[in-house]
Amino acid sequence: MILVNGVETNHIPVNDRGFQYGDGLFETIEVVDGQPVFLEQHLVRLGSGCLRLNIPRPNIQQITDEIYYVCKNSKQAVLKIIITRGAGGRGYRQPETVHPTRVISLHPFPEYPNAHSEQGIVAHICNARLGLNPALAGIKHLNRLEQILARAEWDDPTVQEGIMLDINDHVIEGTMTNLFYVKDDIIYTASLQSTGVAGVMRGIIAKLLPEHGCKLIEHEYGKEDLLSADEVFVCNSIIGIWPVKQIEGVSFSVGKLSNQLQGWLAQLKEKAHSYAL
Repeated sequence: MILVNGVETNHIPVNDRGFQYGDGLFETIEVVDGQPVFLEQHLVRLGSGCLRLNIPRPNIQQITDEIYYVCKNSKQAVLKIIITRGAGGRGYRQPETVHPTRVISLHPFPEYPNAHSEQGIVAHICNARLGLNPALAGIKHLNRLEQILARAEWDDPTVQEGIMLDINDHVIEGTMTNLFYVKDDIIYTASLQSTGVAGVMRGIIAKLLPEHGCKLIEHEYGKEDLLSADEVFVCNSIIGIWPVKQIEGVSFSVGKLSNQLQGWLAQLKEKAHSYAL
């Protein structure tokens, strides 16, 4: 099912700025038993992104009602929310009055093997680099050409994710995930001050770690730091947490912390789900 501005259709105007320029944002959310998982966090990030791009934020009650209408009969699915600046004429200048377009759609949940979360995945270091733009850093905007080019670099079914560096060779994230590594019981991740996507799952993990007495450091780091790590894992709102077992021929054990985080996350999701029901 697809709702466009509350109407069940799969059409938007060709002059919509999301289509013309990628002028908008999106969220991708797991749905379990008709309940969008961590919906509040996703809506907060969506509103924050709209504020940074100067797009009028959606009415929370309206978009929440539409979300639950779309999700109501789903056992497990993926919900996608897109907000664009709406229709506009040719040229980059924004319309004087902005009427955002909101698209809410439901999709089949991807069938990933349990081995990805239990035994780890293989990752490839991509040649495509992320550009630097602090004004857009962290936002999940619609311009994802860098990730598309990076994902096109491999079709080997034994490789599950690509790791992206910026133009200064700092490790930033995966093509569809955020990336963490562990060294001497300290967890590290990229700072995302100049590039990258600040994923909702990344934020949840960053909150979980200190609650369980773990230290997290956000910093700039290179490939050498990553390849000398004790353990590595990636995350997003659909896959949860996947340990990484190999990068460019370097092997990693599925670490204690990755397993603990998976357990803490499962408890948090169960608690949120029970509360929602």
